Amino acid sequence: MTPKLALIVAIAENGVIGKDNGLPWHLSSDLKRFRALTIGKPVLMGRKTFDSIGRVLPGRDTIAVSRDPHYTPPTGVYAAASIAAGLELARTRAEALGADEIMLAGGAELFAALIDRVDRIYATWVAGAPDGDVYFPSIDWSQWREVKREDHQPQKGDDAAFSFVDYERATA
Repeated sequence: MTPKLALIVAIAENGVIGKDNGLPWHLSSDLKRFRALTIGKPVLMGRKTFDSIGRVLPGRDTIAVSRDPHYTPPTGVYAAASIAAGLELARTRAEALGADEIMLAGGAELFAALIDRVDRIYATWVAGAPDGDVYFPSIDWSQWREVKREDHQPQKGDDAAFSFVDYERATA
């Protein structure tokens, strides 16, 4: 069985997904969802995204893509010199783990490069329009169908209201 490629992202109403190498909000609920959806799966991300997380993610095979030939990730993280190499390594790790999905966790450059190959999107839509310097790439949302939605008011540890929305690629 070939694992599906699933994109996981939190997006503000204005398309912002990052600011100053981090998130422009704190949503404890979203971090818990991220963990639940990625545990036991390979997580593919760019080096800047990995650096913004700042630590190895336990229970997941993290693959950091970097064009820097001298990049050496910390123990427990795989390095890939290209998006294609990262995707191939993620497929190999998914098979070894018995995972049905490869989780694409950012950043914007990887999202844009791989969106045409993505099968699912796990989006957290964040209420508000914060300042930011990284935006989710423009995509054709008519190519996607919403399959699940959960609207939430802020809970303890959440800066804003948000909705968890799952999409699958629409078939012709």
